[in-house]
Parts: sequence; structure tokens; C-alpha cells
Amino acid sequence: MDLGIIAQEKEDNVYYNVQWSPLSLAERWTINSKVPSVAGVYEIYWKDDHNHLRMMAVGETHYGGLRTELRRLTDPELVTDPKARKILEDEEIWFRYVPSNSIENMTDVVWFFRSTYFPENPGVDHSGRYKKIFLKESTPDKLIWVP
Repeated sequence: MDLGIIAQEKEDNVYYNVQWSPLSLAERWTINSKVPSVAGVYEIYWKDDHNHLRMMAVGETHYGGLRTELRRLTDPELVTDPKARKILEDEEIWFRYVPSNSIENMTDVVWFFRSTYFPENPGVDHSGRYKKIFLKESTPDKLIWVP
């Protein structure tokens, strides 16, 4: 399975195909041994008491790469936000990622996800290169999460 973001441009639009990594438990050793130190997009979830995955974060990373960012965001000793720290300490944390070497593509993909997941306030802008952005995801897991 080749992980990555593939873009196909048609006129003023772009069609992204995002091939995610398998969903993995966010343990220090798993992240250090399996996640590459390259740029990419990530999603972090926590599992509630009903065994439902809840979105904790979606974002992109450039410098330091996915390994460093996922370690930083999933380690309660490194997180300063009290609410996030409490979740990290008390709940099971999961993650997935997709590597990419294009900052513009990552920006568009993160904007697409955030504007879909949080339409009232995505908090990021797209690259501005395209009139419309379309996206298709492929993942080895059946992922269902609760907002």
C-alpha cells in the first residue's frame, strides 16, 4: 500500500486521492518505530467510554515531520492545554497519517477536512489555487468517528 496524496487537476478544480496509513494506537514506541520523519497530514482520535472514536486533531506538519509532531501531540507530558492533557492521560489515543511532499496539497487537504468536520469554523484556509476541491479517501480500516 502506497501512502500519499495524489492530485489530479481538471480545469480550475482539483481531485485529491488520500491514501491513509492504518489506524494505530498512539504509543511512544509505535510512533518512533513506524511513523516516518517526513511532512504530512495527520488525524488524532480518542476513544470514549462507549468505544467511539472522537476527533481530537487534524493538521499538517512540515519541519520535524510526522513522527515528531505525533509524539508531541500525543504525549501528556509535552501538551500544555489542560483539557487535552486530561484526555491524553485518561483515554486511549489513536492516530493515522498520510505523507506528502507538497505544502500546497497538504494545505488544501487539511482545509477540506476541517471545513467538512467543523464547517462553522475550519480555522485554516486552502491554497487558493483551485476553484473547487474534491477529495476521496482510501484507508485500510473501517473508520467511524463521532463528532
